[in-house]
Amino acid sequence: MSVAVIESAAAAAPMRLPPLRAVFQPIVRFESADLLGYEALLRGPEGSPLASPEALFRLAVSPAETMALEVQAARAALARFAELQLPGALFVNFSPMTLRHLLADHGRGMAALLANTVAPGRVVIELTEQTRIGDMAAFADAMAVLRDLGLRYALDDFGTGHANLDLLVQLTPQFIKLDKSLVHGVASCSRRLELMRTVLSLADALGISVIAEGIEDNEELAVLRDLGVPFGQGYLLGRPLPEPSQAPPHDVVQALGSRQIAVFPQVVRSGWTGPNAGKLLRRAPTVRPEQTNNEVLALFHAHPGLHALAVLDPEGRPIGIINRQSFIDRYAAPFHRELYGKKACILMAHREPVCFDREATIETMAKSLASGNQRYLADGFIITDGGRYAGLGTGADLIRAVTEIRMEAARYANPLTFLPGNIPLNQHVDRLLDAGAAFCACYVDLNHFKPFNDQYGYWKGDEMIKGAAAILADACDPVRDFLGHVGGDDFLVLYQSPDWNQRARGAIARFNRAARELYDADDRAAGGIHGEDRHGRTAFFPMVSMAIGAVRVAHGVARTETDGWRLGSSHIAAAAAAAKRDAKKDPSGFAVVDLTPTLGPGGPSEERSEGRPH
Repeated sequence: MSVAVIESAAAAAPMRLPPLRAVFQPIVRFESADLLGYEALLRGPEGSPLASPEALFRLAVSPAETMALEVQAARAALARFAELQLPGALFVNFSPMTLRHLLADHGRGMAALLANTVAPGRVVIELTEQTRIGDMAAFADAMAVLRDLGLRYALDDFGTGHANLDLLVQLTPQFIKLDKSLVHGVASCSRRLELMRTVLSLADALGISVIAEGIEDNEELAVLRDLGVPFGQGYLLGRPLPEPSQAPPHDVVQALGSRQIAVFPQVVRSGWTGPNAGKLLRRAPTVRPEQTNNEVLALFHAHPGLHALAVLDPEGRPIGIINRQSFIDRYAAPFHRELYGKKACILMAHREPVCFDREATIETMAKSLASGNQRYLADGFIITDGGRYAGLGTGADLIRAVTEIRMEAARYANPLTFLPGNIPLNQHVDRLLDAGAAFCACYVDLNHFKPFNDQYGYWKGDEMIKGAAAILADACDPVRDFLGHVGGDDFLVLYQSPDWNQRARGAIARFNRAARELYDADDRAAGGIHGEDRHGRTAFFPMVSMAIGAVRVAHGVARTETDGWRLGSSHIAAAAAAAKRDAKKDPSGFAVVDLTPTLGPGGPSEERSEGRPH
């Protein structure tokens, strides 16, 4: 059906449209802080009850009117985009129903719509979910026409509604636009962050670029940038306007170009072991290859939650899998029941099902995720025991399991304070070094803690450590600074805050005052306690105090290499430990060294720069 046919069909209907406007929202490329392009959004007359796209689409009471409205909106967007001479690509929204008609007859309708407006190579079609797709195989064939015309396409609102894994696998778009529900909270919720990592890994395996929608604050922008999301869209980056800017806002450019790296939220879990394929197993009925398609349909109707059916040979070995959605979509086609209802179901099965033994690890299964064999994300997979059928698994369950494993790998938290431990600390140091960021690594230790713990007991000792953790956390900017618990009474703070010196000195003062209150009155009056030293001799120990040894790392120091040697997290840890020893000897409890760019096989050189306050 051509554009003219769509519009003439709608002309017979009573719908009367007001003048349509197009507004454009920028899509920003994070790496270079310039524009990938704009999404065109439909608007009615400004200030009228029909200004919103929802109000306009409520005017359409038939499929023909809906298609005509979409085509007119696209025509207005293309014309205005060309008139404004905006840079980059134009993202234009279409429902599956309208696309199916525009791409019929080798895409004559789409070609006519684009004629004399915007070059096809600069147009990206956004597939919206206003209507269901129906026959997926036929729609995939229609979408292939877009490539023949030189257009690219994007899957909109990925992560909600109909924008699911099945579409991702079968349509293989050039872009996916992550719904704002996946983006909001990514800077504060560790589970959202790990889900984002999983989606990015999946998109990378499929060769698809990701656009994060709904970005509204700088923290989200920084985390998304550092996660490797290539493109973004949202009010922070630019609102939809009739005449949009041709460059991102200055503060966005600054944020994207900042050498500071985002602090990722950490997951804290304990007592967790990764599942194997058997733990993803779902019991489900099966069919034999000679059973009819009508029998398969009856099974799907009898089991609404059943996503697929395995086809087994007489020995119980899987020889095929039937996807529920694909099967029902095909069955809904005219005369399909009459033609194929009594035929063998193996004719509609995928003959090469993905199978995993029930003892297969999630890591093994995840490798298939990146190997190019993506069908099981939609069809699911078959779990076997000794080669025979045991049950089914779903792509969604596998994604969740992979996400949990990633969260576990990022955990390694101290069980007392729930702060990140050595591995997350090392990972954050490496991220700072790789980015060439300027930062200060502050190694924190408590002087005379062991005698206090021995005399007052582990409960009060734990209270003191937790108090130190709370004071140090309060001395950090959670957006810029990373606090970890190395173990025992040792902590490490990785500061990017410019006022880190005052924060660290303030933490020392606060802790030293608070520590006194954990002693009995007599011990406070005496200024300490008597106890045994490491040699078993009785000695007097002053009250517990905090010592901080700081190592300042300048911009780009980590990127300097000499004879193949490169600065790493172990060198930062060693330098910070040395600075801590200096701090413990200094009456102020504070010492700072600068890590200079003079590097060599022996490691970085350090220069003592501070001790007691001047």
